Amino acid sequence: MPHKITLTGSATGPLREYDRYVAFDMREKGSPSAPKGLKKSTFISYTVFVAKKAFNKTGLTKKSIMHQKILIQGEPTLDIPIDECPGEVGVICFQITVLPNKKDKEDNEPNDKKEAKQEASAAQQEVAATKQEEKTVTASQPVTKEEKKAEKVQAEVKETPVQEKKVEPQKKQITNQPKGTQDLLSFDEIIVPEEFLKTRPNPQKTQKVIDFVKRTGRLDEPLTIEKGSNILKDGYRRYIVAKTVKMDKVPVMYEYQKS
Repeated sequence: MPHKITLTGSATGPLREYDRYVAFDMREKGSPSAPKGLKKSTFISYTVFVAKKAFNKTGLTKKSIMHQKILIQGEPTLDIPIDECPGEVGVICFQITVLPNKKDKEDNEPNDKKEAKQEASAAQQEVAATKQEEKTVTASQPVTKEEKKAEKVQAEVKETPVQEKKVEPQKKQITNQPKGTQDLLSFDEIIVPEEFLKTRPNPQKTQKVIDFVKRTGRLDEPLTIEKGSNILKDGYRRYIVAKTVKMDKVPVMYEYQKS
């Protein structure tokens, strides 16, 4: 009986369109623990192949697929050329489902649940107003040192301005590089985690990437780097290939740290 596979998450790269199907990359983290004596599993990258008809029914677009959480059910395959399957494992998708986010769940709640939440919120506001009145009544009483200290801390917190998040301007598409490339970095700037260094990419797939670079003069897909720390998150095989063929710089796309 064929092996089944289920993936949950968002696309880690841009959508690629072909004649009768589309493809995109996903990634799943391994378990943080392993049986005694065995090595811990690391990130596994997948390339998902979905029929255009099934994909169009989801309502996803090239832009939204990298931000929308989706569920993939299908079968793994290793028989797809490296040009179309840069991931470690290819997945033939039988079913793709868009998972609702938190806001959608709230919008779809029954009216009675929404009213109950509104009543609870009103009750909390009433309690807060009562406490404020009690505080006003007792304001004329002598203030202890502890109360003065607490008021001073609260005043400092209110006076401290909230720093606005800086929005970095989007960089223009770099020419003669794979789709999704946001920057070019030298090897000295990239930090490779120890969990990658302990692994050995599939030799046959690695050779196919080397042949692709020799034929086109560039990598087939950018490396995924954590913004700010320059830690390699995905694309260790392409990193090895670029180092093997002695490329001066490698194309990268950034993954932002989760706050």
